[in-house]
Parts: sequence; structure tokens; C-alpha cells
Amino acid sequence: MSRDPGTPRLLRRLNDRAALELLLGDGPLTRAELGERTGLSKVTAGQLLARLEERGLVEVAGERAGGRGPHAALYAVVPSSAYVAGLEVLPESLTVGVADITGRVVVEITVNPSDGRDPVKAVHAAVQRACDAASVSLSQLRAFVIGTRGVVDPATGDVRISVDLPAWHVGVLASLRETLGASVTIENDVNLVALAEHRYGAAVGHDDFVVVWAGVGQGLGVMLGGRLHRGITGGAGEIGWLPVPGEPLPTDVARPQTGSFQRLVGHDALRGLADERGVSGHTVPDLVRGGDEGYLDAVAARLALGAAAVTVVLDPGLIVLSGDIGRAGGERLAAKVQEAVARVCPSRPTVVTTTVAGNPVLRGALVAALEQAREQVFSDTV
Repeated sequence: MSRDPGTPRLLRRLNDRAALELLLGDGPLTRAELGERTGLSKVTAGQLLARLEERGLVEVAGERAGGRGPHAALYAVVPSSAYVAGLEVLPESLTVGVADITGRVVVEITVNPSDGRDPVKAVHAAVQRACDAASVSLSQLRAFVIGTRGVVDPATGDVRISVDLPAWHVGVLASLRETLGASVTIENDVNLVALAEHRYGAAVGHDDFVVVWAGVGQGLGVMLGGRLHRGITGGAGEIGWLPVPGEPLPTDVARPQTGSFQRLVGHDALRGLADERGVSGHTVPDLVRGGDEGYLDAVAARLALGAAAVTVVLDPGLIVLSGDIGRAGGERLAAKVQEAVARVCPSRPTVVTTTVAGNPVLRGALVAALEQAREQVFSDTV
């Protein structure tokens, strides 16, 4: 019987990947601990660690005192073995974060794009500035993920529609890859927020949930079975266009801020609602944060129309409120939305507020970039 010559190599690669993931999640670990958790013998675990150490992926990071014998070496993933970049692109700003392969953010900067008409030039300059601040070379970046408000075509990876960023059009992705490398990915910003909630926030441990982004624009991030649902054309989650009772339908979908749900829960609408009720505040988040019970009930009733529509179609079980309005309302607003949804639909999802710290779009971009980079780096060890 002949043996597949690729099998031992494949097994080594799979063992290496499992060991690296364990070291990232539970490390540092000794050789014996790694062997126990992977099911490998001490000899095989030792060979694996030697191989990864030789490739510059693993290093001795300390010692663990044992019994009467010598201390055991602790092994950890080398943070500088690879880096990634995550970006959030807005009309007035461009934020870049650089993280090492362990996920530690080494630098985060926000710049004003000097030339918004040339997104490739703006992104390259911002990434270079971030790398300089982190003392990391561009060649060390293994993945770039860019979050944008636009609709991204899943088939091509290009921005299909971007009202706020007209320069981000079909062809920009190819130009970015020519400048920064083939590992550049563009993703819808609220989809990235869903990744951040799944990894770090209110949706940890939940593989079926939605993020309702309530802010200047309205968006929906959908996670089903632990995977983002983007739709055939990338348009899944454009909840601002949801038709709602009492609001006119848009006559021109090319115009921003004209969707029925957007008209109901956008900043202008909630400011008008505050004026009607005599609620004061400098900004809409301030109005929501400091509003009385009546005002918050009215805001929750409006948000619940969108949440209920999503619930009767997807039945996600968990709805996470995010965006500046979701954050400002906190658990108080989330509880009111949950009550309002339960009154109008048979399913009763749990509604919570986001718990992702910092910039959720940027954190989600780094989650996606790290997944890509680890797939590259950890799958090429033998």
C-alpha cells in the first residue's frame, strides 16, 4: 500500500496551527502543557516548538517553577512576527490602527485626508504615518482591512455604492492592492462592528445576532451561524431604506438620508422629536443620554420598528444597539426597545447596548485583518 507523501507535512501544518492558536489564546505555555492540550507527545511537541522557534514564530518568554526539577521554559508567539492594519474611512477623517499578530494595538492615529479625491494616496499616506509611529515597516503588514459606509460587492470586493465617499468607486480596490499589496480588503463598516461585538463585545458566545447601528446613518450588521451575512450584492443591512408606516417612500435612492427608516430615526428626526417635547441638549447623543422617560420611550418606539422588522425575518435572538445613539442610550434605551419589540412581534429578542471599547469599526477591521494574517502566517510553517 502506497502512502500519500503529503500527509505527514499536512499533519505537521495542522499541529503547528493548533499550537499557535493555543499559544495566542492561553499562552504562554510549557512544552508539557502544549502537549497535553494538543494531544501530542512530549517529543512531537518539542519538535513542533523547535520548528516554530526556527521560523521566528515562537520564543521563550519566561519560566515556570515546577517541583524539585529545573524550571520549565514558557513559550509564546513572537508579537513582531507579523503586523496588520485596520482603517476606518469617513468623509472628514481617516483612522488607522496597527496591531501585532497577537492582537495588541501598537498605534492608532486619526488624520484629516488632505486630498479626499484620491483615496489611494490618502490611505497610503495614513498607513505610512502609522507605521512610522509604530516603528514598523510597510513590508511587515500582512493584511489591511478598510471599513467604509459604502455597499461593498461580495463578488468583487469593490465599493458598489458610497454616497458619502464618492471617490470610493469601482477600481479603487485594485489601485489600493497595487500600492499596498494583494492583502487589502474593503468591508462595510457596520459589518466590521458586528465582528468586533462577536469577538470583544456584547455578542461574545452568540453566533446568531444583529447589530443595529443608530447614528448619523442607519445600518445593520447580520451574523448568522458565526458568519457575516452580506447578501448577493452586499446590500444586506441597509436598514435606513426600510419602509415604515407613516413615512414617505424615497423617490430617488441615489440621494442620501431619504430612506423611510432613516427619516424616522436619523439625527434630524430625533432632534425634531426633542424640540416637540422640550428636551434640550447640544447634540443628539446628549438629547438621548439626558432625555426624560417620555422622550426615551418615543425614541425606543421608533427604533423598535426597525428591530421588529429584522426580528420577524431573521429571529436573531440578540440585538445589539450601537452607533452614537445606541451608546448614548445605554441599557436604559436597550431595555425600552426590547419591551417595544415584544409588544409588536411574536419573537422576543434580547436587546442590549454595545460593550466594545474604543472605535468599534476600527476594532472590527483589526479582527478581520488578524484572521487573514494568521491564516497566511500560521499555515506556512513547514
